[in-house]
Amino acid sequence: MNYSVIKEFDIANGPGCRTTLFVSGCRNHCEGCFQPETWSFSYGQPFDDQTQQYILDSLEPDYVSGLTLLGGDPFEEENQEALLPLLEQIAQRYGGKKSIWAYTGYIFDRDLIPGGGKHTVVTDRMLACLDVLVDGPFILAKKNIMLAFRGSSNQRILDMRRTLEEKAPVWVEEYRE
Repeated sequence: MNYSVIKEFDIANGPGCRTTLFVSGCRNHCEGCFQPETWSFSYGQPFDDQTQQYILDSLEPDYVSGLTLLGGDPFEEENQEALLPLLEQIAQRYGGKKSIWAYTGYIFDRDLIPGGGKHTVVTDRMLACLDVLVDGPFILAKKNIMLAFRGSSNQRILDMRRTLEEKAPVWVEEYRE
């Protein structure tokens, strides 16, 4: 897997001060995408053990709320396997003290469930590591710059703990319109 950039001190892609990893590779190609260069799986630099350690260390300060994954798309099959060890290490190292958000252009209850087009052997484990999933493609006609942590009104901000428990999408209520 490649990534385009790691942003520390990000306050735009989730609550608080966060580390954000922009992965490379996306097949959605949403019109109006703010990162079209990340559509290419070969864009950027390789995500390796040193990169993973850098991210883990960047989360250490108490003022850092957590990690956000976006891109590209973290739920492309090629990216899921590379990201799972990072997510599991965050859970092990920080024990729930750091939240993990992920953005995907895919729809949780259509694409990321068993039988869905983006479900792999690691998808369920990856989803179990997340606190929040922002799902759905960016739709230019539904763009709304007044929405918190999403670009278009069709996108959902899902509480993944409750979503997995209830086996149905559950919004993070404070971000629901």
